[in-house]
Amino acid sequence: MYTREVKQQILEAGKRLYEKRFVASNDGNISARIDDKRVLVTATKVCKGDMTLDDILVVDYDGNLLEGDRKPTSELKMHLAVYKQRKDAKAIVHAHPPNATAFAVSGINLDKLTLPEVIFTLGKISFAEYGTPSTSQIPDAVSKVVHDSDAILLANHGALCLGESVMDAYFKMETLDHFASITLKSRSLGGERELDPSEEKELFKVRSEVFGKKGINCNDCGICEDGKEIKDCVPECIRKQNATGEGIQELITKTVIETIRSCNK
Repeated sequence: MYTREVKQQILEAGKRLYEKRFVASNDGNISARIDDKRVLVTATKVCKGDMTLDDILVVDYDGNLLEGDRKPTSELKMHLAVYKQRKDAKAIVHAHPPNATAFAVSGINLDKLTLPEVIFTLGKISFAEYGTPSTSQIPDAVSKVVHDSDAILLANHGALCLGESVMDAYFKMETLDHFASITLKSRSLGGERELDPSEEKELFKVRSEVFGKKGINCNDCGICEDGKEIKDCVPECIRKQNATGEGIQELITKTVIETIRSCNK
């Protein structure tokens, strides 16, 4: 996709964020990966509903300004940290959608699985601990949970969504806030009914087979799918935070061996 087309998506996403009141004043920021050297990002102190092409800058992965006359968003460190950890992420939208942010400021995660559409679109919703905006605290907090999640609540701050394109990330933000709104209403009626394990597994199977989303760290090892049972979109061996490189290989090997032994009993 040409850079100008991506910039147009950023303008469109910013307009929708503002119109839906997912941001107020100059809140929020949007970015998109151009290639392995450059990232498009919105400028600081600009209303997302009034942006022009001049408000979209080009930076490198160290945060150096390559194109544009404005200063990049103060949350640039967060965006770059995500891109460095999630090579599959093509775009990021950060906003303060009221319903989802209400959960974020209350310290409550949206981790109860109740809606099929949320599983298909978002999979797992993570919760990042509080960090001071514009410092390395938020990037560090997000880095701990972004490895297996495309939607993250930021404690006392807002929400972050990743996508295959700018509009994909934006629509995930819509889904996240819609889910938060439904959850709030259901709790006023006595509480939501969580899907049982078998229902969850079937939905994750649909997520895999129909939507092609097995899980961010899936390597087709076969542990999750044996033709009869879907454990989850991300096996426990991958879910363990901060498990990277050789650590993941060791965990997978151990899990496979244990599975084989249990099958031979």
